[in-house]
Amino acid sequence: MDTQDKDARLARAYHKMVSRVRSLVGEEESKDEPEVSKGIEAAKQKAVETGELSQEEADRLGEYLRRDLEDAARYLSDTGKALSDWLMLDLELIEEQLLDAFSQVADKTRFELALWAEQARHAQDYQTGEIIGIGTFACLHCGERLHFHQASPLPPCPKCHHTLFQRLKRSEERS
Repeated sequence: MDTQDKDARLARAYHKMVSRVRSLVGEEESKDEPEVSKGIEAAKQKAVETGELSQEEADRLGEYLRRDLEDAARYLSDTGKALSDWLMLDLELIEEQLLDAFSQVADKTRFELALWAEQARHAQDYQTGEIIGIGTFACLHCGERLHFHQASPLPPCPKCHHTLFQRLKRSEERS
């Protein structure tokens, strides 16, 4: 399988994982562990059981999803603004099913954010090769912005070829 096929398969798996987490959140009555964390673990397990992903791929995508949800939830909690401000994208351009699933899980995550606060501090940077969710990312070297309307692998910066990025929020947008 070539790199493009693998990247497309991982992006589809990320999308499916978001949908699975959305459907699983709220089903569990136990509050011993955050519901979103349980949902991510269950979605990872399902992806491995069905042969969609290897355990390593599922673990990696699970961490990418956890990072995206923590970042979105922190933004929603800290600013009280809409998810569209966090994404810095026109919501009409985003696949409706993915946006709906991500929005519902991010909103649920907002209430669990306190449990993830320490982990979230270390989840700010994004590296080339990671599967990222929808949003706008800036190269930490040159500031070049990349806009994503669906889950995709993060490529090297097209301008300077560096590999570290940060997700931008509307409040961080530069003129």
